[in-house]
Amino acid sequence: MINAIRESLWTQFGASIDMLENAIAQWPDERWHTHKKFFYMAYHCLIFLDYYLTVPYQEFSGPLPYALAQSEDAIDPEALDDVVPDQIYSKQELLDYLQASREKCRQLIGGLTEEKIVNQRWINEAENRNYALLEILLYNMRHVQHHAAQLNMLLRKEINNAPRWVSRAKDALQHKNSD
Repeated sequence: MINAIRESLWTQFGASIDMLENAIAQWPDERWHTHKKFFYMAYHCLIFLDYYLTVPYQEFSGPLPYALAQSEDAIDPEALDDVVPDQIYSKQELLDYLQASREKCRQLIGGLTEEKIVNQRWINEAENRNYALLEILLYNMRHVQHHAAQLNMLLRKEINNAPRWVSRAKDALQHKNSD
């Protein structure tokens, strides 16, 4: 049973990450620095994809540095929240980060056991968040899909083209456990 849960979770979570990747890859290079909303949304999604995959969250250390803005005045109006990147990172830097997080996700899902699904929790008391491991994975997948859809909407608006729906992850899980 646990293998079926891992496989299903990965094929859908991986598909969400693949959709995010396709959207980022399709954004025109010439608009990367002029239409920052796309960058900020992609960056936000990647930071939180990685963050919610980090158990415990205190071990989170994103490879593309950011700062927490201390006031509304310090936040670029196109930014999504107070997690502000130190710079506008290149498309390739975001795609590399996406691949690292994709692999982190695959490893986490591949290592799920019934024990972990039932007993392991993702807790951040400062944010009033206390999720079972399975729930934070589902929450994270929904977050990725939400922003992938927004990026696709921007692609439709700006270049009248967007990547197609991805129904399953482009690769297999290859899980670590075989219980």
